[in-house]
Amino acid sequence: MSDADLPIERLKKRADFLLCAQAPSCAKGAVVVQARPRGDEQPLVRAGFTATKRIGGAVVRNRAKRRMREAARLLLPDHARPGYDYVFIARGGVTTRAWARLLDDVKSALIRLAADGKAPQA
Repeated sequence: MSDADLPIERLKKRADFLLCAQAPSCAKGAVVVQARPRGDEQPLVRAGFTATKRIGGAVVRNRAKRRMREAARLLLPDHARPGYDYVFIARGGVTTRAWARLLDDVKSALIRLAADGKAPQA
C-alpha cells in the first residue's frame, strides 16, 4: 500500500482524545501533535483537532482547526505512521502564523514523533 492510499479518518470520541493525551507529544511553533499507536492491525490513520478557549472565541477556534485540518490533509499521507492516532492541538498564533511556517511546524512535529516512535523498536 503506498502512502497515497493510506486511509485517514477523523477522531470524534472524547475517549480517543483522552487516550492520545497520555501518548508522546511534540510541540512545534503554533501546534502540538500527539501520536498514539492503537495496537490494532488496521493500516488506518486517525486524526483529531482541538483548540481551547485560550486561543479565542468560537470563530478563532474554528479557523485554527480548519488550518490544522488542511495541514494534516497535506502532510499525513507522507509522514503519518499506519496504525496511529494523531491529535493536533492549536497553540497561540496558529491563526496568524504564515501558512508555510504552520506547515513546517506540523511537518517537523510529525517527523520528530515518527523518529521517537521508531527508537524503541531498533
